[in-house]
Amino acid sequence: MTASQRRSTWAATTLVAHVVMALLTVLILAGVWHLGVDLWQIFAAAGAAVLLHVGAAVAHRRPWAGYAVGAMAMLVLVTTPFLGWSPTMLPSAACFLLTLWRLTTRVSVRASVAALAVAALGIVLTELVAWSRMPSDVPGWTRLVEGGLLMLVVGGVWLAALLLRRRREAGRRAESERLAAAVADERASIRRDLHDVIAHTVTVMVARIEAAAVTTADPATRSELGAIAEAGRDAHQGLRAMLATLGPATVAPRVDARPRDVPISLDALPDLVASAASPLHAVTFAEVGERRPLSLSAEVAAVRTVQEGITNALRHLEPPVAVTVRVCWTPAEVVVEVRDDGGKALRDVGSQGTGLMGIEERVRTAGGTLSIDDGDDGWVLRARLPTKEGT
Repeated sequence: MTASQRRSTWAATTLVAHVVMALLTVLILAGVWHLGVDLWQIFAAAGAAVLLHVGAAVAHRRPWAGYAVGAMAMLVLVTTPFLGWSPTMLPSAACFLLTLWRLTTRVSVRASVAALAVAALGIVLTELVAWSRMPSDVPGWTRLVEGGLLMLVVGGVWLAALLLRRRREAGRRAESERLAAAVADERASIRRDLHDVIAHTVTVMVARIEAAAVTTADPATRSELGAIAEAGRDAHQGLRAMLATLGPATVAPRVDARPRDVPISLDALPDLVASAASPLHAVTFAEVGERRPLSLSAEVAAVRTVQEGITNALRHLEPPVAVTVRVCWTPAEVVVEVRDDGGKALRDVGSQGTGLMGIEERVRTAGGTLSIDDGDDGWVLRARLPTKEGT
């Protein structure tokens, strides 16, 4: 049942309850009038009953106002003398419990405790008034029993409303946390895709421009290409700053999501490697063993590992740079390795990015492991991913 359906059902149930209580109250007042109760007492009780129904209706929008109207109506009933029974036993008196319920579910716990104290004080006043008017042949313990029962009813209604309020608050918190997690997951997914695609492309573009600048013999062309490469590096830094506003890429990627316009097939690896090569960047690809079926998440992780390894080598190392990409298959797993020779020297590229964090999340989600080794000749980025047979 949806929230709107629940509200509609609750409204209909409340309306029926009001009609039933009002009819029963009219019947009881008509009966006691025939038994000889004064007419002014009937009108006082009827007026109080009307106020109780009004208070219950008002409490839906204004809890405190509705509760105040209900409390004043109960005070009128308490002080109206009826022989032989308590006027608070009128069916319409249950509307006061409804105002207490609505107040407790809407206001703070401290305020609801104050409302409960007012109700308890009203019960004490009711029993004291009834005791003072009680015939001499009626035992006094009946007032204690009636007061105790009223306390149990009022306290039970208050406690039930408080528990309902706590459950609703817990539900709202859970929904808020779920929405926040969904937003964070989406932001992290966007961040990873931007980093894996745009940042890689910009890095490769800058590397190729730098290579062209070195190999050209025209000083003007070399200067222009150097300026373009510098602009590309500035664009890359700007992209990293923008990605930082999206937060860290620490949320596990959706394993069933295919990034739009992004090559995620292992068949795309040779073209990916070839696009990164230039006269100053020797990027080679080798695949060893019989290819085995991979899950979608593992295939995406493998491609992204290659992208990240090439991007880091081209971005962090002064050319000339040699990068080797190897994909080694066994029946149980595939090992994706990106190895560089250390280049001419390390570049100063400012603060470190979070691309490797995103790759580690992708590999771990696919059931694999990621390692980074600093060898004598350069760095080795290695991802071990299970095949479907290995899984």
